[in-house]
Amino acid sequence: MFIVGLTGGIASGKSTVARILRELGATVLDADLAAREVAVEALPELVEAFGEDVRGPGGSLDRARLATLIFTDPQARQRLNQITHPRILRRLAGELGRLEREGVAIVVVEAALLVDAGLTGLVDEVWVVAADPDRQVARLAERDRLTGDEAAGRLEAQLPLAEKLRAAHVVIDNDGTLARTRCQVEASWARVCGTRPRGVAMARWTDLGT
Repeated sequence: MFIVGLTGGIASGKSTVARILRELGATVLDADLAAREVAVEALPELVEAFGEDVRGPGGSLDRARLATLIFTDPQARQRLNQITHPRILRRLAGELGRLEREGVAIVVVEAALLVDAGLTGLVDEVWVVAADPDRQVARLAERDRLTGDEAAGRLEAQLPLAEKLRAAHVVIDNDGTLARTRCQVEASWARVCGTRPRGVAMARWTDLGT
């Protein structure tokens, strides 16, 4: 199985690229969705680590409060990662193992923190969705109803785009039109499908899943 790691900064358009890939027939695993599900499962540990403030109405996880905390406190962000990352990786390893047994040849793992968390060795190829930082801030502020300063702070809390680009095999420039982005995605996906690549990363996931 050949594994493509799809990543990009917050509000860069990574989800848009993932959607295009699904429309092209790609199998996409969403690590960010897995992270949200794991956070719910790990709520008792999160409360122990961060206090009752991360509980919302009815005792459920208050994602907005948790997000505010981790984007303003690097130590809290590190603690969250320590709690959730091993669970996320095991869950993805299980899904990848299932897909490999089903004979799926190419899988895309959509993961915002692929480079930030030093996980590029778990994929065969890294695709980075790039966008102008000012555009990211504007998109994020509108999407999450944040002030400009709040959105800029969240962007600054992530690894700079330049660092992600150093790890990239493919860069998808998402500063133009949707049609232009789609053309780039189609070309990169056609190349991968056409070359029948051999993956080597799956063995590393197998070790994580045991």
